[in-house]
Amino acid sequence: MNAPQEQLVNVALGDRSYPIHIGPGLLAGLGNRLAPFLKRNRVALVTDSHVAALHLAAAEQSLRAADVACVTQILPPGEQTKNFATLERVLDWLLAEKIERGDLILALGGGVIGDLTGFAAAILRRGVDFAQIPTTLLAQVDSSVGGKTAINSPHGKNLIGAFHQPRIVLADISLLDSLPRRELRAGYAEVVKYGLLGDAAFFDWLEQHGAALCAGDLPARVEAVTRSCRAKARIVAADEREAGQRALLNLGHTFGHALEQATNYDARLLHGEGVAIGMCLAFELSAAMGMATGQEAGRVKQHLSAIGLPVRAAQIDAVDFDADTLLAGMAQDKKVADGRINFILPRAIGDSFVTDQVDLSLLRQVLEASLAR
Repeated sequence: MNAPQEQLVNVALGDRSYPIHIGPGLLAGLGNRLAPFLKRNRVALVTDSHVAALHLAAAEQSLRAADVACVTQILPPGEQTKNFATLERVLDWLLAEKIERGDLILALGGGVIGDLTGFAAAILRRGVDFAQIPTTLLAQVDSSVGGKTAINSPHGKNLIGAFHQPRIVLADISLLDSLPRRELRAGYAEVVKYGLLGDAAFFDWLEQHGAALCAGDLPARVEAVTRSCRAKARIVAADEREAGQRALLNLGHTFGHALEQATNYDARLLHGEGVAIGMCLAFELSAAMGMATGQEAGRVKQHLSAIGLPVRAAQIDAVDFDADTLLAGMAQDKKVADGRINFILPRAIGDSFVTDQVDLSLLRQVLEASLAR
């Protein structure tokens, strides 16, 4: 079987526009692809220990082949790394390595590494360029694109951060082969999101090809990542700082972030799993409000469940929280305005909108039903 052709998606932001390259085998050409963005032949690379064991040698070899020197910082893996202490560690290291404003910082990893490294780049010397080399499906279709960078707080997820666009994104589809199946499925939830929020035909396609994608079908993976990045690029270009329609990209996330906080960002729940449950909750709440139909809510739940994703909060191991805990977490969501939670809710598959007109008693009922054993 011939390898799929490399795809190119542009994020159109004027003089801050940047390309997203999508295809297999891109890491081997890393050094040459970064060359146009380098003022001197030196980069700083941030990754985690899991990714380093799998892909760091190949990245460093490609950089050496292009005569680009590289210093590397390897962090612990996992969502709990996105904190002030690790951010300070990265910043101190970058300053000790004399990384200048005109240099380039590389984020080699999933969403945690991309978010943390991007935030460090945003605030180091009031802004240093960085590049995203996402190694997970979730990062390739979502967190590496759009310039949202952040760390977590005890008060909630991604509450401390900045908008800082990368110079280039290299989504090497081959790297997905090294992902544990659970991580791949978690990333798939973010792919499904794009169909649910604004592209019913894409959701139809995923119902047909999602299982093959998760099983390793390379053309399906390239197609899904490309369509997801195109969708996100369009929204980001129209609303970079989430003043309007970009909020739609948070479908399922208000619920999902509250679930992550309630589980202390530990291994019981991956981000994409929280989003999967959150999207089901959004459809169930919409159906309870008389908008989306129960049939469509069931269709979403059936597809996510068939892929192997959780669709109810009760499926999380060792649930030690209740609806009140989740409601308190939602009250700290970034989309809260004037004390009211802004929800992204679907009218139907492919048609979502933002509203703060939600009956909290009805919301509690939906949460309690999802938590019921």
